[in-house]
Amino acid sequence: MAILPRLQGPSDLRGLTDAELEGLAAEIREYIIETVAKTGGHLGSSLGVVELTLALHRVLESPRDKIVWDTGHQAYAHKLLTGRYSRFPTLRQFGGISGFPRREESEHDVFDGGHAGTGLSIAQGLATSRDMRHSMERIAVVVGDAALISGLSLEALNDIGHRQTQLLIVLNDNAMSISPTVGAFSQYFSTLKLSTAWRQSKTAYDRIVESLPVVGRPALSLSRRIRRMVVNFAQPGQLFEDLGITYLGVIPGHNMRGLEHIFRAALEVPGPVLVHVRTRKGRGYRPAERDQIGFHGAALPPMTDLPERPVAAATHGLGSQPVLTGPALARKESAMPIPGRFDEAPVEPSGNGNTSAGGADMGTPSDAARKAAVSRPPNYTYHFARELIELAAADRRIVAVTAGMPTGTGLHLFQERFPDRFIDVGIAEQHAVALSAGMALAGERPVVALYSTFLQRAFDQEVHDVCQNDLPVVIAIDRAGLVGEDGTSHQGMFTLPTQRQLPRMVIASPKDEQELRSLVRTAFSQDHPFALHYPRDPGFGVPVREPEILPVGVGELLREGRDILVVGFGPIVERGRQAAEMLEAEGWSVGLINARFAKPLDRQLILDQARGKKLLVTLEESVVTGGFGTGVLEMLEEARLADPAYRDVAVRIVGIPADRFIEHGSVDQLRRLLRLDGPGIAKQIRETLARLKASPEAAAVAPTSNLGRPDARAS
Repeated sequence: MAILPRLQGPSDLRGLTDAELEGLAAEIREYIIETVAKTGGHLGSSLGVVELTLALHRVLESPRDKIVWDTGHQAYAHKLLTGRYSRFPTLRQFGGISGFPRREESEHDVFDGGHAGTGLSIAQGLATSRDMRHSMERIAVVVGDAALISGLSLEALNDIGHRQTQLLIVLNDNAMSISPTVGAFSQYFSTLKLSTAWRQSKTAYDRIVESLPVVGRPALSLSRRIRRMVVNFAQPGQLFEDLGITYLGVIPGHNMRGLEHIFRAALEVPGPVLVHVRTRKGRGYRPAERDQIGFHGAALPPMTDLPERPVAAATHGLGSQPVLTGPALARKESAMPIPGRFDEAPVEPSGNGNTSAGGADMGTPSDAARKAAVSRPPNYTYHFARELIELAAADRRIVAVTAGMPTGTGLHLFQERFPDRFIDVGIAEQHAVALSAGMALAGERPVVALYSTFLQRAFDQEVHDVCQNDLPVVIAIDRAGLVGEDGTSHQGMFTLPTQRQLPRMVIASPKDEQELRSLVRTAFSQDHPFALHYPRDPGFGVPVREPEILPVGVGELLREGRDILVVGFGPIVERGRQAAEMLEAEGWSVGLINARFAKPLDRQLILDQARGKKLLVTLEESVVTGGFGTGVLEMLEEARLADPAYRDVAVRIVGIPADRFIEHGSVDQLRRLLRLDGPGIAKQIRETLARLKASPEAAAVAPTSNLGRPDARAS
């Protein structure tokens, strides 16, 4: 009797005999081939991991334990073993089951994947969350040999080895792109490395040699080099060992009992273990075995040959070894400006009488310069970090992540208060975002703080890992907008347009530092991806007020006007107020809205205030193509079709031009050059009004020009 149709879940596998398991593997292959011949799909990779999948599900207890499938197209057998047999013929069909893992399909699908290279970071996030909660679930990730060489995978391996996270990594090598032929030495050393005797004797030997007078340390170093050379001669995994990851392999991948044995042993080893498994792509279907490239993808060659049962694999050996510690990458960062200073790094005395700022020698500043710097209000970074710390004191799920910039992002303050909930992954922005996604999957509330210019590297992780999975990851985007002297490579001008296109992403920016505190709280009060943009600038020195949770997608009317409506996103709202006052002095009646959110927009507020206006002006310190202003224009154009009241409203989008990179210079200089300061904004509005040949209407009532203006804000 067929076994596969009767399986209710992976727990049913544990009572099967060896003969039944062999028959089940054949049934799985036959059903996959039969289905994919009709629906198309990734055939070769899924046929190659049948025994591997059976072994993992017999050793682990899914869904309590987690199995992450990197790329995901190799998970067909996993789907069949987790209750989707009856729906499997709908594979990749509209309304049917997906060709990749999907959380909405099954509690056994950990992550909505599809891109190669994400699995290690997701698994590291799940394992990190487990360790923070002191829970006991086991985490495994299956990675293909091609995905392993992606940049994100290497970032993750570096972090995993450095942190010594207990994690099972299964390297599915089906293309012979990494490993040499399996030999007796390899099997022998794998068995040896897993033994407790090897680990204990090696440690004891090292201690004895190191204790020898005079020659101890040199002898220990020589001994370790020789030992490494011998092991490396027999095994191809020295790279992983050097990263701090115990390497086991190469292991034949179609021997279920052998795989079970090594997986169980590897899960008992402290720290990360990589099991290098050799599989045959397309196993069980001769055309796919012969043409591994053609039968890899979703569009397959004609499938006419009958399925063939696989040939039994030979037995093999096992093994492990104590891990080494791999160095973490670190960015040479400029330090976080102290409260009141935002253009300079903190000044520290150096041995030659000069001062050091971010690694460069600087002249000693004058007393006047010091006093001027200290007199400035604390910057946005400082307020973000302080508010985050206050929230984290009440919510242990909050974890802070950065990529080699703990000081520049203010998270060094968080680290001082909560060292066990702070993670610096080094210069690895992609891994930082994907790791945060993994922690969010496990129930944590991560915030990943990055400079806007560096977040560009992690766009795919925002799309694929965070937004596709609709995870409550807070992305704190420091240095949004113009940053000044660092020039073309560092201006934070491109992030907003890239994020506006992402489903489920909430995008916010405050008009001042106190509103930033409220938006930090708002970000953690909701359950979707949340991007919070704020600049390098100091605050305006507005009076401290109690932060509040703001309704998502709701803006703020700061002043009403009859002729012109200005809608700003972020601290540029203050410069919009300055421009409005200049225009008011010339007879124009100008309304002003603080949008707060670029996505979702406050449609009702903006349309209500735009009705009948001569001109609607949007303000943003971001590239104008596809940004905040474009969103407002799209909304207004849609409204024009239904309501004639909007058909004569002209729109001017004010922001950073999209046709060039912005050179270095002080932020104030650049804003004057780009006409993004108060006078420049007013001038752009005047030019637009002149083109429209518009004139101000006679004032019926005195304008409400001070509505919403902070008492202590600089003009």
